[in-house]
Formats: sequence, structure tokens, C-alpha cells
Amino acid sequence: MTLPQRRPRPSVVLMFPGTGAQHPRMAAGLYGHEPVFTAAVDEVLGLLGPVGAEARGDWLAQVPAVPMDADARSAPLLFAVNYAMGRLVESWGVRPDAYLGHSMGEFTAAVLAGVFPLADAVRLLWARVLMQRTTPAGGMLAVAAAPAELSGYVGGDVVVAAVNAPRHTVLSGPDGPLEDVARRLVADGRTFRRLAARSPYHSPALAPLVAPTRELIAPMRLGAPRVPLYSAYTTAPLGPAQAVAPEFWAGQPTAPVLFWPTLDRVLAADRVLVEAGPAQSLTVIARGHAAVRAGRSEVLATLPPRAKGPEEDRRSVRAARERLLALAGPHAAPAPVHSG
Repeated sequence: MTLPQRRPRPSVVLMFPGTGAQHPRMAAGLYGHEPVFTAAVDEVLGLLGPVGAEARGDWLAQVPAVPMDADARSAPLLFAVNYAMGRLVESWGVRPDAYLGHSMGEFTAAVLAGVFPLADAVRLLWARVLMQRTTPAGGMLAVAAAPAELSGYVGGDVVVAAVNAPRHTVLSGPDGPLEDVARRLVADGRTFRRLAARSPYHSPALAPLVAPTRELIAPMRLGAPRVPLYSAYTTAPLGPAQAVAPEFWAGQPTAPVLFWPTLDRVLAADRVLVEAGPAQSLTVIARGHAAVRAGRSEVLATLPPRAKGPEEDRRSVRAARERLLALAGPHAAPAPVHSG
């Protein structure tokens, strides 16, 4: 008698969103309710001392004293929530076969993959926040167009900062030049929206950060990824030499995020993509990929798209856990070792 063949367990990829995904009280319903999540958030914010305590207070407050879009809040809190969600998903026994991050989400992925010790990562994160205060104020525009369609809008201080999907391109630049571009987009009938960012990320305006960031990273003890880490800057898994190169990480504030080309590579195999972070921005993008639409791969969001109250945070996590365990089961891959 021929026994039916068991379908192989799909490969699990954890995805982490970047700046712009933050929103008031993101994942706050898990704090104090999910022990692994709570401990991970406290670990990150504890490394920031009084700054971390203030950030936690604003995160949990109904009306924060400092807006969530301010770098002093968005950077540490988004990193803390991403990191804590990654640890929470791994605590279910489903070990990722790969990591993928968008912008600052790649930094979170690098910690979970064992490239950066957590304490060094948090120190570097906050140093960048302080350094950004010396650069021009700016922002980012998500435009419903392919990069080639926007060639007439970029140049000088305004550049393509991210390619998120075939018709989802992000422009970035200082406030003045970006406002000029926004007016032209309106006049031309282009659809766009301003992202929740107050800095011109992934543009030449942040070039002054590169050299001091390289100096900060140089003495850190970086390691090769213990689990494949796809970089949305190179569109491929990081090799050991590149993963430990200070210049690679230092250059990220000025380099474009090539998320869609990277997703193409990731989805060349059957995958379960799990967005371990707030807002579902990467989930929405990935659901438009041909591999997902054809049913070869699946995408799961762990958190609601926006704050809907503590119960919705918990319901969303329960649903993601049940679905993920049904698809991949526990111990789908060797457990990564975290350095902290």
C-alpha cells in the first residue's frame, strides 16, 4: 500500500516594518499580558535608561506628551515592538528559516539573526536619532507609480527612497524641495500620501550620518547571520563578510530600500511570510505578489493595521499563532541564538 506523501512544512520568513509603521499604542495591548513580549520591550527600553522610560510612558498613554512620529519616539518604540514581536513569534516554537526587514526593520532582523548584540544595536539606534537632529528636516511621499514614471520629479535633494511594489514608490527629501514635488504631483493628478516620517530617510540629506556611524560600529563585535538575512538594500541574503562590514550598515540611511525586488527573491520558494510588527504595511504589499495570489505562499500579520484596543491586539496575535502553528508547526527550523 502506498502511503500518502506528507506535504513538506513551508519555510517561515519573519518580516519587520520600518519607519512609518509606528502609530500610537501599537501593540500596547500585549504589554503586561504576553510575558515574552513584555520582557523584550523592557529589555530594549531599559538599555535606554530614562529615555526609554519616557518612551514607554508615551507609548502606553492615551495622549502622549511627545508625538509618536517624533524620532525620539518612533525609533526606539518601533524597534522595541518589532524586536519583541519577533521574540514572541519564536517563543511559539516556530523557528524562522529567514529574516527580512524594511529600512529600520532590517536592523531589527539583524539583531535577531545574531549580527548585532542587542545592547550595541540600541546604542547605535539612539546615536542615530541624536545625529539626525543635525540634518535638515524632511519627509517621505509614497506615490502610486513606478520609479520610471517619476524620473521628472526626482533630482537634486529629492530621490527615490524605496521601491515597495511595482507601483508603490517612495520619494524622500528635505521639506522645501519635497513640498515642491508634492505640489507638482497634485498638479499632475498623481496619487500619493505623506508618510509618518519627519526625516528624509534614504536620501543624500542624511550623508553626514555615514562617517560617525561607521566609527560607532567599527569596535562592535558583529557576527555572521545564524539564519539567512535578506537585505532589502542588496536584494539578496547577506554574506558573512558584508554582514560584519561597518560601512554596509553605516550607509543604510542614504541607500534606497529595494523591498519588492528582494521580495521577488524571497518568494522564489514557497514561504509563509509573517509580519512581526505593527500596521500590516508589508503584509499588504506581499499579498499583491504573484506567488501569494497564486496560493504558493501565504502572508500572516501578527498585529492589527491600527490601534483598535487591547483585546484586538490579543485576538490578532492569537489568530496568527493558531494559523502559523497549523501551517508550520513547532521547530520548523533550528532555533537562532540571540546575543544580548
